[in-house]
Amino acid sequence: MKENQLSLKLYTESYPKENILKNILLLINMHKTGKLGGEIMPEDARPQIIKQESAENFHFLTLPMALNYQRNSYKLWESAAETFLDIETHDVFNPVLVKGMNQDELRYKLLKHKLALQPNKHINTWKTISDAVFDFFEGDVRNIFLRNNNDVIKIRVDLQSNYKKNFPYLSGHKIFNYWLYVIECYTPIKLSNRSEITVAPDTHIIQGSIKLGLISGSFDEFSQNRIAVSNAWREILEESNIAPIDIHTPLWLWSRRGFPVLE
Repeated sequence: MKENQLSLKLYTESYPKENILKNILLLINMHKTGKLGGEIMPEDARPQIIKQESAENFHFLTLPMALNYQRNSYKLWESAAETFLDIETHDVFNPVLVKGMNQDELRYKLLKHKLALQPNKHINTWKTISDAVFDFFEGDVRNIFLRNNNDVIKIRVDLQSNYKKNFPYLSGHKIFNYWLYVIECYTPIKLSNRSEITVAPDTHIIQGSIKLGLISGSFDEFSQNRIAVSNAWREILEESNIAPIDIHTPLWLWSRRGFPVLE
């Protein structure tokens, strides 16, 4: 469905803009004060032995992200941790070593702990991205950020334009934005132009956006037009001091907990 075929119906009479902004602030405060449960996020499965500034941390947070499509995120990252901690499979997180692996070896290692679920597609995705990191960024994901001065706008051009075909799924609208958010959360990186990181519209974000009254329509409509959801968040927060991506975790937890009353 094309974006112009879907009416967002923003800020209806039932949900005026000022009310939505008020509820957004309540939601953020509920998250900060632990009223949304302080639930562990999927990426918290990252092994604590990994140093935040290390290349392997950036690789751990990048490669599995491209496989996070229509599957349980908690199980994905648990499998990623098991794969990382297994001496037999640890090397899949090193693009330099993946470059020298054949498909069968890589397939065995990614399937061993169910990090990959699809024996061809997931292996090809992992291999393609690893090779791109090796070929264009000297085998180190950190160079993506270093060469672009940690600027979200420049990083977006690289991954979504210059090397789009070399970063399948990771360059996609939803995963790209959430990847940047996770990188900022779990590494020392401080991104500039972070307001350009749009909301990553997964199932919980779409459901929460509808519940808040930000968008009007069915879940199925917006699941086919996720960019429209991101644009709605960009519009309502444009004149606030809230970056769109900062609403992700509070909204995600709110939806996951069944939308407790905002207070």
